[in-house]
Amino acid sequence: MNDTTVQLISFAGAFALVLSALVSRRIKFADGVKMALAWAAIFGVVFLAIWTFQMARGG
Repeated sequence: MNDTTVQLISFAGAFALVLSALVSRRIKFADGVKMALAWAAIFGVVFLAIWTFQMARGG
């Protein structure tokens, strides 16, 4: 197996764990979408802050 296959398998496993946790909590679809958007915004802000810091340092 190459690295891409191993990464794909590990991603699928992690996704299955997250999905099963959400299903077991019986979260409403609208609440799940709100949470997903909130997490996407958090990661986006962190990514933007890191990218801005790197650009400011000349990287």
